[in-house]
Amino acid sequence: MKSSSLRRPKEVFLSHASRDRRFVQKLTAELKGNGVPFWFSQTHLKGAQQWHDEIGTALARCDWFILVASPNSAASMWVKRELSYALIQKRYEGRIIPLIHKPCSLDTLSWTLDSFQHVDFSSDFSLGMQSLLRVWGIK
Repeated sequence: MKSSSLRRPKEVFLSHASRDRRFVQKLTAELKGNGVPFWFSQTHLKGAQQWHDEIGTALARCDWFILVASPNSAASMWVKRELSYALIQKRYEGRIIPLIHKPCSLDTLSWTLDSFQHVDFSSDFSLGMQSLLRVWGIK
């Protein structure tokens, strides 16, 4: 990865399928414990908000993009939309991380994802977390 990618995130956007929420809750607890700011729909969306506008605002503000990859996200129209947006934004260049929660075909989300550094959480959450934090030079 480029040396600029070792900078600590100002805020990480977490793109995920709602069916993977339990995993993402565990991930956000670890991110919070390590001082990594994040935007997670379950935590940051409030009842009466225009949720699609809030997602767009968060995507425009965040400087890192994590794709929680699973068969659920591969089938999610919203995950695909979020990823499509991130892929064309210059500020996300070198800052998109496919995080493998459960094995799936990344090609269904984007043909470009095979060229990105992946972080595998599918067999060991702790090792996956260590690898993710290393991307940012943490621990």
